[in-house]
Amino acid sequence: MRKMDVISAISTASGTGGVAIIRMSGAGCLKIAGAMFEPTGGKRTEDFKPNVMYTGAIDGGGFTDFGMCVYFKAPKSFTGEDVVEFHCHGGVQIARGILSRTLSLGARPAEKGEFTKRAFVNGKLSLSSAEGMIDMINAESLASVRAGSMLYSEKLTSEIKLIQQEITLVLAQISADLDYPEEDLDNLNLPRIKHGISAVADRLEKLAASYSCGKRIKDGVTVAICGKPNTGKSSLLNAMLGYDKAIVSPEAGTTRDAVEGSLIIDGVKYNLTDTAGIRETSGKVESIGIARAEKIIASADIVLSVSDGNGEAEIPETSAPVLRVYNKCDISRPASGFDAVVSAKTGEGVEELKRLMSEKSVGELALDKAYIIEERHYSALKRAVCALECAVGNIDAYTPDILAIDIKEAWDCLGEITGETANENIINTVFEKFCVGK
Repeated sequence: MRKMDVISAISTASGTGGVAIIRMSGAGCLKIAGAMFEPTGGKRTEDFKPNVMYTGAIDGGGFTDFGMCVYFKAPKSFTGEDVVEFHCHGGVQIARGILSRTLSLGARPAEKGEFTKRAFVNGKLSLSSAEGMIDMINAESLASVRAGSMLYSEKLTSEIKLIQQEITLVLAQISADLDYPEEDLDNLNLPRIKHGISAVADRLEKLAASYSCGKRIKDGVTVAICGKPNTGKSSLLNAMLGYDKAIVSPEAGTTRDAVEGSLIIDGVKYNLTDTAGIRETSGKVESIGIARAEKIIASADIVLSVSDGNGEAEIPETSAPVLRVYNKCDISRPASGFDAVVSAKTGEGVEELKRLMSEKSVGELALDKAYIIEERHYSALKRAVCALECAVGNIDAYTPDILAIDIKEAWDCLGEITGETANENIINTVFEKFCVGK
């Protein structure tokens, strides 16, 4: 990336709105602004004070819009470079015209996520922080926003760096023994080193264990609603969603394909799927629906096995928690043996069922915890743990220099999370998730 290039893009969402923002970054952006912005009162753009909004006329090339201009001076800007923003009226063609004018004066179109990429390259934020930003932007639930915010605020980066410091101390002990063997420093205390490595591996395992919950926070909890035909599965889906999504009929086999809907429980998104009733059937179409239901159940985070007292369906093997739900309690009540008792018709017990689903899927979320929500981070943590466990398992057999290789590999794996050791492919993959203008 040519750091001296001035890049330009529309930074607000596409479409008509009250205000649109055109952003430039790079040495020379203030000069471009001076060629197309006439401040109110005759002030020159080169005399602009940083971080002050100035009103004036913006030349859009064929038209003039009255708006505002602000200058952020390097290095105290989002990208770490000189940055200029035009705030104009939010018409689509107005924003495009002003963008086109900046390009005609020497700027080039920004690539996806290039503003944030420059911030990363210039040391303004870590790679994991950048990922937190895009997670916040794309979040579909409050819990997902919070988890992304923890990443963006460098919570995870701080934890990783502390762990890296512990690994560095171990490497320093090994290095001292290698560099000054004649001094007989007695620094290579193998039991102490083994204990230190094991403790770090345990911390990383605990951090990685939060991925199960973090993935559900980010992507939503998948819930499969299953059971025999006519147990009220579709009615239960509608009752939890609060509107009629699935077709309800007393005819067995009405639901022949999965019907989906989503809702928010305690800030977390839940993706509900009403599956075909599980039973023996000779119907080809219904058989396909039942086969799909079994696949959905096998991959779900939670399974709701719905019964109305006339026997329960045989649920395919699954590692997810299965909540046994008795429906139609407005007609009759079960003796015992069910996790939840509800009436999809009257709504009785539905809120309690939602609470139970939340308890079984994510538990009580800690608002200040850095959950692992990126698969990339999870993979790096597991590889770091593997390298440390290899070092621990062979600590008596390895020479110090070989031992240091495994420990350093763990450090490098953690560096992939923060960006310290991330290669160009990893970096490009992260920023390809961004839109142009961010």
